[in-house]
Order: sequence, then structure tokens, then C-alpha cells
Amino acid sequence: MTSFPATARRVRDESLDPRQRRVRLRNCLYHFAPYGFHATWHHLAATHGIPRGIEADPSALVRALDEVETARALVLSRAVAFAAQRRLQKWQGRRVPAALHPWDSWGCHDIAYCPDPQKHPAEPLPVVVDRVLDACAAGPDRAGRCLVCGQEDWDLWRVCQNCGVASGGRGNHR
Repeated sequence: MTSFPATARRVRDESLDPRQRRVRLRNCLYHFAPYGFHATWHHLAATHGIPRGIEADPSALVRALDEVETARALVLSRAVAFAAQRRLQKWQGRRVPAALHPWDSWGCHDIAYCPDPQKHPAEPLPVVVDRVLDACAAGPDRAGRCLVCGQEDWDLWRVCQNCGVASGGRGNHR
């Protein structure tokens, strides 16, 4: 499997058939899909108007890719900062981190997992991803609130009725 940047270049390559470019965009979601593959694809298709007959609007693929790349850049910058912090902590003799970021253990996938592909946050991916990363960085102060929409009285292991996110990750919802 090729890397995200290599696959993204193929999405932007206008010399390729638009159907091949659509497949490459879907392949990008194997590397980074904040809502899970199906819900993230549904979000991109609905938000950017990706038609079934992609020949009608191939530029929708680039618009969707721009959104995914922006959200991915947010995660990557935090991951780089976390890695630098861990190196410093290890140098100081702390071999076990004080706290792991939940998003880091999910491997940048399913950061805001939506088990129902049709129900996901309406905001752009970068906004949602940034909210989740900020909530994880804030620590347990947000207990009882959805990481994405902030709905009160929310159980971590249930799907949020407001935005459709199961922030406990894939397989950790009722």
C-alpha cells in the first residue's frame, strides 16, 4: 500500500481517469479516516458533492482531498509534538508516559468514530478533529461531555445522539 502523500498526488493528477482518481481518494481514507472509512466517505461525498458519475465534477475530488489533508495535518503536528515530548521525558528518566492521548493509541483512525455512516458531524473535518484533539489534551475535565459537540450527560461508551460520534472508538459503543 502506498503512503498518504503518494496517494494524494494521484488524486490531484488530472492526467488520470477521474474514476481512478476517485479510487485514490478512497485509498487516502485507508490512511486517515476520522469518522471511520464509510462515515468519512459519506461526509466528503455529501459536503463536496462528489457525484456517482465523477466525470461530471472531477474537481470535487480535489476539494474533498484538501479537507482531508488539512485535518490530517492537525493530527500529524500533534503527533510530532507528542513524540518530542516523549523523547524529552525518556531522556529525563520517565519511561512510562504520565498519560497517553487516546487519539494516539487509535493510530489517527476513528478519532471521532461514527458507527452509522449516514450520521456524522456536519462541520468540516479539521474543525471536528481539532475539537477532539483539544478535548483529549484537556484531560478528564470533559468527562460526561461529547468530545465533538459537547453534549452534556454523555456516556463515553455510547454514541452521541447529537452528532453520531462514539468517541470511545470502534467497538466501544452501545
